[in-house]
Amino acid sequence: MINFVNIINIMNIGVPHIVQYQGSKRILAPQILNFLPHRFNRLIEPFAGMAAITIAVAKQKRTQSFIINDINSPLINVLRSAIETPNELIEKYSVLWNMQFVYPQGSVEHYYKIREDFNNGDQSAENMLYLLARCVKGAVRYGSNGLFNQSPDKRRNGTSPITLRKNVIEISSILKGKALFYSKDYQEILNMATCGDIVYLDPPYQGVCSTRDNRYFSGIKYDDFVCAIDKLNQRNIDFVISYDGKCGDKTYGNDLPRDLNLKKVLLRAGLSSQSLLLGKKETTFESLYISRGLSQNVIVPPQQQQTFDFLQT
Repeated sequence: MINFVNIINIMNIGVPHIVQYQGSKRILAPQILNFLPHRFNRLIEPFAGMAAITIAVAKQKRTQSFIINDINSPLINVLRSAIETPNELIEKYSVLWNMQFVYPQGSVEHYYKIREDFNNGDQSAENMLYLLARCVKGAVRYGSNGLFNQSPDKRRNGTSPITLRKNVIEISSILKGKALFYSKDYQEILNMATCGDIVYLDPPYQGVCSTRDNRYFSGIKYDDFVCAIDKLNQRNIDFVISYDGKCGDKTYGNDLPRDLNLKKVLLRAGLSSQSLLLGKKETTFESLYISRGLSQNVIVPPQQQQTFDFLQT
């Protein structure tokens, strides 16, 4: 029997993060971790982003081995540097962050200068980190030409080096020497999984894109993704998938096929900020699909059942 952590004990874990990142599962991490074993061999994130689930799992010491992958290689450079050489990254970031206050044309133009340098080939970890920290909503955006085109947030100056240092040092302390970093197609990463691993997948949502997501250099096809999940089932690899969801009466994307034998759970992600702007109060739910091997061992205490909406498969 897989030993699962009691839901009540982990609902309030604090998950450190490097910078704000749109689409991060940091807030949902305590809910997602409810469906992972207390101990397992290795965690694999094929669509890591800023690796919120990896960080949460590492903080809980559920495993000592991780594979962190994202097709966006500059993001992987940031994660690798933050985890393996944190002091060097913090120092370089601090120089960039402080420079915006003395840049002759102002902080906004300084951002555009760093973005231009990045698009011209200087895709260093510190440049990527500064753009993430300073851009609108921490949202990575690329144009059709593959160039980073997100604008700066003119209301703030980005994460301060003091705050960054605290978070990065904590993340490094729980992950240094324990992770392998890749920037490959997700199917190559899935082929690395073996029995005893847990794979957490957070692919570009159908509700955002079909074949291309401008957070990435390329999107994924639904049929290819379904086939990849079916192969995990055939190999008896356990996994959890964050995929689409709903807000109010609106549902995003198609469900994953029932013949994959997954358990679908709706996680409460809070009130929709877009709906609030329109004077509505609508709750956003994100779908979580759980492999058969994991879902058979999930027990939700009665006092926590309002957090989860189980849909039978």
